[in-house]
Amino acid sequence: MPVLQIKNTSHHPLPQYQSEEAAGLDLQAFLPEPVTLKPLERCLIPTGLYIAIDPCFELQVRARSGLALKHGITLANGVGTIDSDYRGEIGVIVINLSNEPYIIHDGDRIAQMVFAKIEKARVMEVESLTDTRRSDGGFGHSGY
Repeated sequence: MPVLQIKNTSHHPLPQYQSEEAAGLDLQAFLPEPVTLKPLERCLIPTGLYIAIDPCFELQVRARSGLALKHGITLANGVGTIDSDYRGEIGVIVINLSNEPYIIHDGDRIAQMVFAKIEKARVMEVESLTDTRRSDGGFGHSGY
């Protein structure tokens, strides 16, 4: 089992899985005072966490579905990637997609991180690509 090393400078407990089969570890806001996000406003929320992981892995920072559904709070960059060579503080870029202001308090669970194995690709330039049934049809064009 790979190891996730965490340096915790916050006063919150280490991230943990909320159920036996949960895929993500919850991340908590580490704030000196509450942050109010106005509609369509985005902000970088600190966590007080620093990590080290094995080179063949990444941490994916993902939105929490309950925050997205109930309050319109999601991640501005979709899914954030934390590379194995990054040693800075984990920050979460949240955005308020609702019509109402939303207040984030110290200790709020604002995102989740998923530990994922990565594979590196060998990049090769070619003159042409093999043809497929779909070919160059994109964006809802698959028809399947």
